[in-house]
Amino acid sequence: MAQKMLYFIALVPPEPFKQQAYALKEHFRDHYGSKASLNSPAHITLYPPFKLAAEEKELIDSLQELGQSVAPFEVRLNGFGAFPPRVIFIDVDPSAAMHHLQQGLLRLVPPFAEKEKNSHAQAEKTFHPHMTVAFRDLSKSMFKEAWTKYKEEALRYQWQAKDFTLLRHNGRYWGELQQIPLGFSAST
Repeated sequence: MAQKMLYFIALVPPEPFKQQAYALKEHFRDHYGSKASLNSPAHITLYPPFKLAAEEKELIDSLQELGQSVAPFEVRLNGFGAFPPRVIFIDVDPSAAMHHLQQGLLRLVPPFAEKEKNSHAQAEKTFHPHMTVAFRDLSKSMFKEAWTKYKEEALRYQWQAKDFTLLRHNGRYWGELQQIPLGFSAST
C-alpha cells in the first residue's frame, strides 16, 4: 500500500512579497544555519499537516465550498516575533476574518483527515498567525543572536487575501497544490 501524502492549508502571500519572504528564509540559512523553513513557500498556516483519508478531489470540492462562504480580507504583516528558543517569524496582525476562515477549516477538515496526535485540538487552541522564517534547526545560540537583531527590525506588508492554498508534501518539500478562491462570484 502506498504511503499517504501529507497536506496542510495556508494563506500564501502574493508576489513580490512571497519571493522577498523566501529570500529572508535564505538569509536565515546563510547567516544562522537554519534551512528547514526553505522546505515550504512563505505562508501562514491555517490548518496543520494531516494525512488525507479521502479522495483529494472531495477535499478540494469542500474547501471550494467553504471559500465561497468567506469574503476576501486584508492580511497585515507587522515586524517579527519569536517562540523561544528556536522559532523566529514574521508577525501577523490577528483579524476576525482570518480567525473565521481558520475556524471553518477546523470544522471542515477533520472528516477528511486520518486521526492523528490531536492536531485539530492543538490548532484550535494555539492559532497564532505567523510566517516562519527559522525554526527547528535554529540552534539556541543562533536564535539568541538572530533574535537580538530581528526583535526590533521593522517589516510591514499587507495584501488582500483573495484565496487560500492547499499544499501537499512530495517527500522532500511542500508544494502549492490548489488555490481556493474566497468570496462570491461576480454574478452573485
